[in-house]
Amino acid sequence: MKLTVKELADALQISVVGNQEALVTSVEFDSRLIQADSLFVPLAGARDGHEFIEQAIANGAVATLWSKELATAPSEIAVLPVADVTHAFQQIAVYYQQKVAPKIAAITGSNGKTTTKDMTESVLAQKFRTYKTQGNYNNDLGMPYTILHMPEDTELLILEMGMDHAGEISFLSKLAKPDAAAITLIGEAHIEHLGSRAGIAAAKMEIVDGLKKDGLLIVPGDEPLLTPLLTELSQQVATFGLHEGTIRGEILSEMKEQTTFMVDGKKYQIPVLGGYNVKNALIAYGFGRYFGLTSEQIAKGLAEFQLTKNRTEWVKASNGADILSDVYNANPTAMGLVLDSFGQLALPGRRLAVLADMLELGPDSKDMHRQMANHIGEKYAIVYLYGEEMAALRDVLAGTVHYFAPTQKAELIAQIKADLLPTDSILLKGSNGMGLAEVVASL
Repeated sequence: MKLTVKELADALQISVVGNQEALVTSVEFDSRLIQADSLFVPLAGARDGHEFIEQAIANGAVATLWSKELATAPSEIAVLPVADVTHAFQQIAVYYQQKVAPKIAAITGSNGKTTTKDMTESVLAQKFRTYKTQGNYNNDLGMPYTILHMPEDTELLILEMGMDHAGEISFLSKLAKPDAAAITLIGEAHIEHLGSRAGIAAAKMEIVDGLKKDGLLIVPGDEPLLTPLLTELSQQVATFGLHEGTIRGEILSEMKEQTTFMVDGKKYQIPVLGGYNVKNALIAYGFGRYFGLTSEQIAKGLAEFQLTKNRTEWVKASNGADILSDVYNANPTAMGLVLDSFGQLALPGRRLAVLADMLELGPDSKDMHRQMANHIGEKYAIVYLYGEEMAALRDVLAGTVHYFAPTQKAELIAQIKADLLPTDSILLKGSNGMGLAEVVASL
């Protein structure tokens, strides 16, 4: 990024106090991350970001947004007086995006957003200079931050769009104005805010609100809740699935760290487990085709993609057992899919599972937890359940089941260590708020 303070002021339609010729090469809202020639964005959080202006200046800030009284503004650097720091930050992102003018692919969904983003970036990088959402920076602050950190030569930007409530995806889509967009699946995450899966489907469909009128929307072919929402769209619609859809995949083989599948008579491989990940790959395939890649380029991108940490990641326990860590987030659809895939693998020893609460499921939470019994059966030698909501699943499971309350994480870890054999394979899945990453690290 190379923007003068005057450019920023013009984009915001305000006047600068101080040196308007100063060059800004990065934007940060964490004063600890400020480097030379940065713009500081003092957001309101647990503490008001304006309180950290001295640290920002010490670390190299040359300009700051400022919504307090101008009399309290620093004199050492350029000041951009604004009514609302967050809104100004978003406006600057829009300006920079328009200046760089990349094509944009946007991804939302109840599960699989990050994996699909990683696959899509790897595919599109075979033809374009790409940049993608880093980590989970996918909300009204994270997405502008992503945009402002893309290199100036970016040709294709891949944006992940997350939400908790209705209206949030609409805002992000209108800000980004994507050329193509995808919905990975409609699950149950945030159902307590949206009332039903139908409410979730409607919220995810907000991604079309900013989608180019001649753009592409990719949606799951097996989701009837989306069908009535597609009928009056001007955009091209592609559907994907393993048994239905205009982009249809057929799984040929599934192993611990590789799945092979076929689309339109050609073989593709992804370096991860699971039919659900093949569905994510079909979205990346659809984006690849839309943006003009060959089958060979798509195959190379899929085969080489690297998964963001804690998304279906194989690691080794200290005693040599295999751990499948999928602990970043969880909802019933996602948990059921990974339990099914793990349960079908040919493994040398026993299968064990550690399942923690799935959060934000609303009044039907206990029933949704109980339904996980349909994905366990006799495939798992031992099941460890952790959290208040998982008590409902404990009550309907047969076999060897160990239950631990939210205050018993140490006891959970101790029990797993006592049971785990070097030849075992163990799956860990739960919402990020349950802290299963700590359990993985302890093993």
